[in-house]
Amino acid sequence: MSSETRASLSVDGDLATITIATAGGLNIMSTAAMVQLGEVVAEVRRRKEVRTTVVRAEGKVFVAGADIKEMLALDPAGARRFGEAGMKTCDALASLPSVTIAAIHAAALGGGLEIALACDFRIATASAKVGLPESSLGLIPGWGGIRRAAALIGVPAAKRLMFGAEPMSAAQAKEMGLLDEVVADEAAMNDAVTRLRKSLVKGSPAAVARIKRALLDANELGAFEDCFATGQAKEGMTAFVEKKPPGWLRE
Repeated sequence: MSSETRASLSVDGDLATITIATAGGLNIMSTAAMVQLGEVVAEVRRRKEVRTTVVRAEGKVFVAGADIKEMLALDPAGARRFGEAGMKTCDALASLPSVTIAAIHAAALGGGLEIALACDFRIATASAKVGLPESSLGLIPGWGGIRRAAALIGVPAAKRLMFGAEPMSAAQAKEMGLLDEVVADEAAMNDAVTRLRKSLVKGSPAAVARIKRALLDANELGAFEDCFATGQAKEGMTAFVEKKPPGWLRE
């Protein structure tokens, strides 16, 4: 069996689960692994029934980071191609119309945290470590982690995270704002994901997708206008006037 890290997809109703795993248990993202993850993300986008996408991992870590051995052999042009592969996948994950949740059961470092940052929400076990330690290798995050960390926790905190290059505990990461919730263990993780999903069902899928798009491209007016082309806006307003639940709550 190949030791290459791979992502798999399972869909149960409106829930998609992406699972990252490696035969040896240590998830490392090479160019090939990121491209393959991107293919799985593209398949999620094609599944119109999906309202929530959970990104999980199996093994010793969530994702330990990018493939250092592969990067060691790169020249600047090769490094750009490596970065482009990861950036394309993380951007595709960030732009999924469904709500995305990273379920971090263990260490999410470097590229692993960048994948988690591309999700809408991050839940981690108390024992998980997270960080962007690339500067300790003479590198920087290259898959969108800089801008996403800065947007999430602010520039000063993002600088401290990246300049210091020191992984932090889940509790520290939650206090900083990198994590939305910290749970005791993987069993509690499943309950937390379910609770979060249930707390978000009132928003129509079309509206959620357009909120996400507006946050990415800053075209709030365009996204508002586009709501009126989806059918769900008329359905939701009609349901409100008629004092009944809209169709996406009756399904």
